[in-house]
Amino acid sequence: MRCDLHIHTMYSPDSKTTPEQIIARCKETGIDCIAVTDHNTIKGSVELKRLAPFEVIVSSEIHTRDGEVIGYFLSEEIPGKLPAIETVKLIKEQGGLVCVPHPFDILRGSAIERHALDDIVSEVDIIEVFNARSIYRRYNTMARRFAAQHKLLASAGSDAHTPDEIGTTYVEMPDFEGKDDFLKALAQGNIVGRPSSPLVHMRSTWAKIRKV
Repeated sequence: MRCDLHIHTMYSPDSKTTPEQIIARCKETGIDCIAVTDHNTIKGSVELKRLAPFEVIVSSEIHTRDGEVIGYFLSEEIPGKLPAIETVKLIKEQGGLVCVPHPFDILRGSAIERHALDDIVSEVDIIEVFNARSIYRRYNTMARRFAAQHKLLASAGSDAHTPDEIGTTYVEMPDFEGKDDFLKALAQGNIVGRPSSPLVHMRSTWAKIRKV
């Protein structure tokens, strides 16, 4: 199956993409599993899990005091602005998986700070090693090396904030059922990715302005 493990909907402040648009685009591009990672909320995930005819992992990209962390397989929302180590604890308490997105992309103020990454690394399950929105390839390369060094699973995602970004990046992996099976399948995954145009950042900034 093709899994895009980082997608945003209109429930993120910098996206206007509806669940219906995501479903249509996934069908068009052959994506049959997604993690909906809206900022500090699982509302988009829950809605898409109800509507989509394919696998949806309930997730959230959480703004901690130290940068962003993704929780996969969540059942409850986790508030933002907590220390990263506390956020990780809350993810684990509800049986979720911890993923660090775009960890070395210094062009994003939201990337996790290195001291915080070192503090939580023992509790991290997954490192996002290919983010289609990272403008410079070296940021993804650094993430891949970090994952290998710490023997962590590697993931990838389009980080789509607009429908046409979906399909640029995904992980080809076996079917799975539940969290534990997901980890086994991801370990066998093959990352397929190409970078999005840098102009997509302008589109998400414009969406954020329009929502104010």
